[in-house]
Amino acid sequence: MGGDIGPAAIVGGMARALRKDKSLSFDLFGDEAVIAPEVARHPALARAITIHHTTEKIESDEKPSQAIRRARNTSMGLAINAVKEGHAHAALSGGNTGALMAIAKLALRTMPGIDRPALAALLPTMTHDLVMLDLGANTECDAQNLVQFAVMGAAYSRTVLSIDRPRVKLLNIGTEELKGTDELKEAAALLRDATYLPMAFDGFTEGDKLSRGDVDVVVTDGFSGNIALKTAEGTARFVTDLLRRAFTSSLRSKAGFALSKPALNLLKVHLDPNNHNGAVFLGLNGLVVKSHGSANPKGVANAIGVAARMVRNDITNKIGQDLDEFRAHAFADEAEA
Repeated sequence: MGGDIGPAAIVGGMARALRKDKSLSFDLFGDEAVIAPEVARHPALARAITIHHTTEKIESDEKPSQAIRRARNTSMGLAINAVKEGHAHAALSGGNTGALMAIAKLALRTMPGIDRPALAALLPTMTHDLVMLDLGANTECDAQNLVQFAVMGAAYSRTVLSIDRPRVKLLNIGTEELKGTDELKEAAALLRDATYLPMAFDGFTEGDKLSRGDVDVVVTDGFSGNIALKTAEGTARFVTDLLRRAFTSSLRSKAGFALSKPALNLLKVHLDPNNHNGAVFLGLNGLVVKSHGSANPKGVANAIGVAARMVRNDITNKIGQDLDEFRAHAFADEAEA
């Protein structure tokens, strides 16, 4: 039951998701005395929810190493264990990201062929949403890590966005082949040769080009990815705040706001992080989704929707198949050499 807003947003999001998808069911881990009154506000949830009582939780400022040691009876640990034991198809949390990653990795382990899991999310562009990873799980990555991220990101794009052959680019300081670190250049060479994979590698992209919509999957290390994500979120808030101030500075501007309101509402919807909520830890033997801690019910419902689509489209198996094919070709190339 992690998150900044508390159980009201989570339970409200569950109710909203259930209205869209009647086949959903939920296991909710947390303090029943706090949860039950919120559930009572949404009678339709009664048939679709099971509350598992615990008063223990992972704090927002808790170190991952400490969280691992006492995870067993916490709401976060119990939710992830439900996935491990096959009692749930996916775990969703709005709590401490570092702790969630550490507990999930320890409990679920990484898939064969994956060295490190990555945090992936959808970002809005001028034309469509793109998948970006890693967004903070791994601050340092080698070429093999980046290739694995590309495989996982492409599977995400095919599963959630229904793009048959996603265009994949590596985030770099320039688009020229000679630019970037050795790790980026090596990853680019490997991806350029992997024409047998269900993706279209298209070289490098820069941070200022992410919003154009000419790419479906952007791959980077977690350090650069986290900075890029937070810069984009900050810019979106800056633009909306600037427009709000501009349209309330005088009577004339307020009149202009009334005329422009439909267009501004479209902009607000496009930039609202709740419409893109639901980052996913890819590469684990189980599905774990991270919700924004500040997500409202609409945001929580969107994160639940992401999890449901990934479960139904069997993303874990798709990633495994693509990785098997990549490794088979890599071994064949080594044998020929």
